[in-house]
Amino acid sequence: MTDAGSPSPAEAQPPLDRWVLRAAFAAAVALSVFQLWQSVTADLAAIYFRSAHLVWVIVLTIMLKPLVKRTDSPWHLPGRAIDVVLALAALYCGWAAWTFDYDAMGFMLEGLGTPDLVAGALMILLVLEAPRRTVGPAMTLIGLGFLLYARFGNALPDAVAHRGFDLGRIVELQMFSLEGIFGTPLGVAAGVVFMFVLLGALLEVTGAGNFFIDLAYAAAGRYRGGPAKASVIPSAAMGSISGSAVANTVTTGAFTIPMMKRLGYQPHQAAGIEAAASTGGQIMPPIMGAGAFLMAEYTGISYGEIVLVSILPAVLYFVSVLLFVHLMACRQGLKGMTDLPRVRVTLAGGYHFLIPLIVITVLLVMNYSPPLVGTIGCGAAVGAALLRVHTRVGFGAILKGLETGAMLALPISLACATAGIVVGVIGQTGIGLKFSDFIVTLSGGHLWLALILIALASLVLGMGLPVTAAYIVVAVLSAPALTDMGLSLLVAHMIVFWLSQDSNVTPPIALAAYAGAGVAGASPMRSGLTAWKVAKGLYIIPLMMAYTDLLTGDTVMMAWATLLTLAALISFSCAIEGWIFVPTSLVERVLLAVAGPFFLFRHPAIDIAGEPISIPSLIGLVLLALALMSNRRRMLRA
Repeated sequence: MTDAGSPSPAEAQPPLDRWVLRAAFAAAVALSVFQLWQSVTADLAAIYFRSAHLVWVIVLTIMLKPLVKRTDSPWHLPGRAIDVVLALAALYCGWAAWTFDYDAMGFMLEGLGTPDLVAGALMILLVLEAPRRTVGPAMTLIGLGFLLYARFGNALPDAVAHRGFDLGRIVELQMFSLEGIFGTPLGVAAGVVFMFVLLGALLEVTGAGNFFIDLAYAAAGRYRGGPAKASVIPSAAMGSISGSAVANTVTTGAFTIPMMKRLGYQPHQAAGIEAAASTGGQIMPPIMGAGAFLMAEYTGISYGEIVLVSILPAVLYFVSVLLFVHLMACRQGLKGMTDLPRVRVTLAGGYHFLIPLIVITVLLVMNYSPPLVGTIGCGAAVGAALLRVHTRVGFGAILKGLETGAMLALPISLACATAGIVVGVIGQTGIGLKFSDFIVTLSGGHLWLALILIALASLVLGMGLPVTAAYIVVAVLSAPALTDMGLSLLVAHMIVFWLSQDSNVTPPIALAAYAGAGVAGASPMRSGLTAWKVAKGLYIIPLMMAYTDLLTGDTVMMAWATLLTLAALISFSCAIEGWIFVPTSLVERVLLAVAGPFFLFRHPAIDIAGEPISIPSLIGLVLLALALMSNRRRMLRA
């Protein structure tokens, strides 16, 4: 908050930049309105809608992220001049995409004309430059690397070589088809993700976000480590909608992290817990941070089926997070909070904010169009706030929500456009099949080794990419390898999607944890290590997906797989934290550590009531039971 009489951030800018910021505000609101209109009417064909969306996003990014940021630099005005040229170039590219004759087939035989070739090359350059300003250089370098591979792949060793493509063929696929820049990734980002990011922004400005946080604290705040446990609940709810673990860590963490610190958690612990919980929002139905929609596009499996099979693993993940939070609170002797509102009182003040969440969940399960559901959800969020006097918002707040939604969607759309370049090159060159064969060959046919290789690939890619883009790239490259090794298409993509989340919580580049460290005033590396520990479910549960019937078995086998997954999570969590009911002895900790891996083995098995039950899993349960009984006996003696 500024002092009385001091200028606002916008007013503190030079006159030119003040006008740019005002124009950007208008453009952001207009983009949100355009998206709402398209989701309701669906008047524009895919190529026209996606190109209009992308050009709008690029121009808005250029306005908000100038080439030279320092206003006192002598290069600021020349930089702004270059920005104007780039914005005009983006508009020219959009015009070229809109006026291109996609029905004519002559360009496939004769090649593109010079104006179209120039427009396509400019669009590719803009799609590489705009993410550099918002997401970071890693996204740009990856896109550029794949383009160079498409152009000069014929000069590489035979193992990865292809015949090579000239500039015309590359531009033709990337710019004037739905296989490159305007492909599925951007289609999902523009058509679906944007609407739910906008919904998240409107929930925030209407006060729904604060209601969910207050409700969580009222429900869990009185218990041991209550604020930390309570932070998990709103982080799961808001993270599922927002599509960004980093954004959710900052927004929700602004409330939850200070309360955890006041209770007694160390700053790096508070940051790590919030980051792990916010990352879990990306795997929590019904939205899954857009993951469910992307998975449906790439697998051809219905959205409803994906959501249904995702519920159980997501619940297990949050059980593991809550278990770590509980164990950490026990180790430090932390108690719950007092003077908290009752659940009934909190619900009485904000129960109407549940309406938009119920509406979108029901409509999505009924297989309504996701963009339309997102639009209805936005209307329901505003409508719910207007139902009661104490939560009514003015027109200015709604405009602020429209602006915020567009701003939050910029990096997602730009990352997906660049991911479209990668996907296009993979399809054009056939490198995806070679990469899949490489994983199978290098792993020697061992599924566990293939999973490790894929986890490493997703971690490296995720260091510089948003989760959405990381999933797209890793899935296209490596999911076929998992299906070749016997996993179903759904299980393969679900594993890849879960592993794609790990860059948010895994050092050296734990993006969500570092964001939380900034809020908590903690060491980024210590926060990252804590988040990595608390988010262990991101690695254990995908393994259980691969080695048990957690996703695709019958009722009995899914129940057995759930029991084994819970046992594995308890074994690893208690072994890492060194606590069950009281501090673990060395023998108990060894028993816990040894028990965990036994749950991954299917063979040898014995037949029990017509179902194959693995003997190693039974051994693991026995070892876990021995550790639990030993620790409880010592607690009772104390």
